[in-house]
This record gives sequence, structure tokens and C-alpha cells, in this order.
Amino acid sequence: MLYCNRAIGSLIFAMLTTTSAIAAQQPKDASSFTQSQNEAVLEQLPFADRQDFEDAKRGFIGTIPDLVIEGKPGHPAIWDLAAYKFLDKEKAPDTVNPSLWRIAQLNMMNGLFKVTERVYQVRGFDMSNMTIIEGDTGLILIDPLISQETAAKALELYLQHRPKKPVVAVIYTHSHIDHYGGVKGVVKEEDVLAGKVKVIAPEGFLKEAASENVYAGTAMARRALYQYGAFLPKGERGQVDAGLGKNGSLGSSTLIAPTISIKHSGEKLSVDGVDMEFQMAPGTEAPSEFLIWFPQFKMLNTAEDVTHTLHNLYTLRGAQVRDAMSWWKAINAAIYSYGVHADVMVAQHHWPTWGSDRIVEHMANQRDMLKYIHDQTLNMANKGETMVEIAEQLKLPDSIGKKWYNRGYYGSVSHNAKAVYQRYLGWYDSNPAHLYTAAN
Repeated sequence: MLYCNRAIGSLIFAMLTTTSAIAAQQPKDASSFTQSQNEAVLEQLPFADRQDFEDAKRGFIGTIPDLVIEGKPGHPAIWDLAAYKFLDKEKAPDTVNPSLWRIAQLNMMNGLFKVTERVYQVRGFDMSNMTIIEGDTGLILIDPLISQETAAKALELYLQHRPKKPVVAVIYTHSHIDHYGGVKGVVKEEDVLAGKVKVIAPEGFLKEAASENVYAGTAMARRALYQYGAFLPKGERGQVDAGLGKNGSLGSSTLIAPTISIKHSGEKLSVDGVDMEFQMAPGTEAPSEFLIWFPQFKMLNTAEDVTHTLHNLYTLRGAQVRDAMSWWKAINAAIYSYGVHADVMVAQHHWPTWGSDRIVEHMANQRDMLKYIHDQTLNMANKGETMVEIAEQLKLPDSIGKKWYNRGYYGSVSHNAKAVYQRYLGWYDSNPAHLYTAAN
């Protein structure tokens, strides 16, 4: 999802001057057109449905109020929740789409939450969640956030409220840095090398992490800073939310190589008295990814394949286009293997969903959304429509498009349609005049 590497530090320094200049400019009021469009959203979507707010609060134990983790001198804060106090207002201001305001408020519900017996999550301490499972003698941590500073603070919060146990295993659900970057904030590499801590990941994890974070790393890092608005002032006329979470943290990202590689769907593993079964999902939201079924807890962890947003098939920071067909098929398989048996579904972003019927409905609607975008894009392409023409026309039917978890907070129908087109047909639109376009 989010990109960061050693190059990020130099990029931060390079962009601070530009950011200061942007911050000094006076933001504008919403135009009459923007206001009318935002007001129309209130009539189009089911704002009376407050189930997500109940789910996002469920199991709350405690938090660190107004959490701020300071960065190095001259750098912005590594993590700053206090900057989002403007979201306390119930009604969205004229400058913010009410649907975005809603997800921004939901993503502010931060702290330690109990999911089910022996399973906890720390949410709102980074872009991603850290899931914590209590084994017989120690802790199993799933996806230790982006930065070691935020991961350490998340574990510190957990230990303030639960019995102190050592970390015995870390699981990376996939090869994006917001799901492994904070690992050295929660375990020591020497303990992994000594066999005291297992590190579990899907096959191909290291190769894909290097592919996304090294080969085109500097370019991706630069683009990611723009994609997420990392240095924009927080506020009603600035950065409000990033869809999957508030934003990405700006601390030190780390990596410890996996010691156990999961290769096949149906592969089982027992760690410290906790049983797991894995479903491989390569080429979905990440090139190397798996979902995890915990039979003891009747809990399905969907990694980042089923969340509370329309995800992207092409991330604007730059990455290989994702395969919508593989993605919807992976969700479909998970429904019948695990979803129908699950009491709770968690992901490594957003909040859980409880109850088998609601879980299956959620998964099925996200499956159908991805399949619809894929199939309709190809249908229109085969009829002669260009990439841009398809993106401008394609809309989701209300039956799936008005589900809150299918709204475009992180991806969009438009740029996902372009991604499908690109995957099958590439950038060329078959107009010879466009084979060479000079830069301005």
C-alpha cells in the first residue's frame, strides 16, 4: 500500500520548503459547484445507517489521548492524531465531501480494541492496524505498522492493559511496507536469529518487497508523498483522511526477513497454541499476500483484500497494476472456505465485521464490485471504447455502489477501470497520432 525506504529522509528535507510555501498560501472557500455537489451526496447515500460507528467503537479498551510522536528536529511529527481535532464537528464543512468526512471520523476511533477472546487490535496508530493474538505463553503480532516508533507505541498501549508476555511470532500478511515496516519496534532481530521469535510471511514476500521498495523506490517515495498529502496542513481545507487510515507515519521503517514461508492454500500452522490455516492470494492487493483463518476463534483475517473501501487496482504512487480477476476469485474462495463459518472478520485496515451473515454479505459485495469493474471495462473495450471513455462512463449499480464499504475512499471506479484497461491493452489507445506525444 504505502511506500517508504531510505530515500524518504532526503525526500522529506527536499520537500519541506515546498510544503512550507504551500501551507503559507491562503486556502480558498468551496465554490458554489463544490457545495452543491457535496450537498447532493447527503441525499444519495444512506447516512442514517450508523452500523459502522457501532462496529468501530465495539470492544474499546483504551487509548493514548491526542497521541503525538515527535520526529527529528526539522522534521514533521512521525504521527500526530491531535492535528485531527477539527473532525469533532458532526456536520461536514462545505469544503469536504460528507462521505469523506464520515470515513475520516470513523478512522479517528483509535486505541486498543478487543475483537474476540484472545484477539485484540490497535487501530489509529498508523495507516494500518496491528492485530495481537494471545498465545499460550506469548504474543503473535500481525502486521507491525509502517514505522518502528508507531509499532512500539501500539505494543506499549496493549501492555498497559493486558498481561505482559513476550512476542513469540510476527506475521506479515503481504509485501507492502505498512504491514512490516515497524517490526524492529516490537521484536529484536537477534531474537529472531536465535529462534526465539518466528517471522511468518507468504511465499515471495522478500522478492516483492524489494521490487516495490527498491527498484523504483525513489520515484515511488516521491509520488507517495503527493498521493497521501503527507505534508499538507491537517484541516477542513487541507489533509482530512487517506481512506485506509489517517495517513502514513513518517518514522523509521525496518525489515526482518521471514523465517517461515507459506506456500500453499490450505497450509496449516500452530504457533504457541494458536492454530492457523492460510489461503494464498498472490496478485490481488499485493503480489505476495495471504488470508488467515483462525478456527479456534472462528475469525477470518482478510489482510487487505476485504476492507471498508473500494480499493485500488492501480495505486497512484506507482506500482504494477493489480489483477481484478485474481482478486475477486480470491474473495469468492474465501467466502466458501471460511466466511460462511466465521463469527468475526478482521482486516489490517479499518474495523471488524461481526456475524456470519454480515461477513458473507460484505465479502460478496466487494467480490461483485471488483468483478463488475473488470467485466464491464472489458465489455466496453471490446465495443471500441477507449480507456478514458470507459472511465468517464462506468458507474457501479446502486445495489453494490451505495454500500459504505464500496465507496471510493482509496480507489475509484474511474482509475480502477483505467487499470483494467491498462492490464489487458496497455497505454496505447490505437490512435497513431498518440504514439509520440512531446512533453510540454
